[in-house]
Amino acid sequence: MTQAQFQTRFDVSRETLERLEVYAAHLRKWNPAINLVSKTTLDDLWTRHLADSAQVFALLPAGTQVLVDLGSGAGFPGLVLAIMGVPAVHLVELDVRKAAFLREVARVTAAPATVHPVRIEVADTPPADVVSARALAELDLLLPWAHGLLKPGGACLFPKGRTAEDELTAVANSWNMQVERFPSQTDPAGTILRITGLSRK
Repeated sequence: MTQAQFQTRFDVSRETLERLEVYAAHLRKWNPAINLVSKTTLDDLWTRHLADSAQVFALLPAGTQVLVDLGSGAGFPGLVLAIMGVPAVHLVELDVRKAAFLREVARVTAAPATVHPVRIEVADTPPADVVSARALAELDLLLPWAHGLLKPGGACLFPKGRTAEDELTAVANSWNMQVERFPSQTDPAGTILRITGLSRK
């Protein structure tokens, strides 16, 4: 996917596209030193990482103000969502070098993102309208983390691969929740799970 195709697909402004281009340039510059993403995906960065994150934006509940992104790594999807317009994004990333990268990209793109270089279990973030996580862990770990961070009525948005249904089955006896499934636009085997009504059984 080219930048022009990305702009058409996600209907972003020229200013937003330029900020994402700055993000992409920084990622290419920093990646050799701290391995933010697999080197093999850099040639397809706009599809594999930026579009893969941007597709989550349309699935945000109306009125989303605060998003907490767990295990942010290179900033996907949280930092992309901040650049696209989520008012307050909190990026939880324990690795100090990746946290430094996230802070720098947030600074140069003027993204409304706060970086928390701590373990998820001790992250001090505002109650979240949405908790997101991409390629971090399976649902048996994600759901307890998200449950402690969500405000009442909040939602989880988790891009998942081909194991999504197995992960849902594994937590079915432990959690009450409503699950919506949306096919990934960038991965034929991928599904984005939108989970609401999360409570322990």
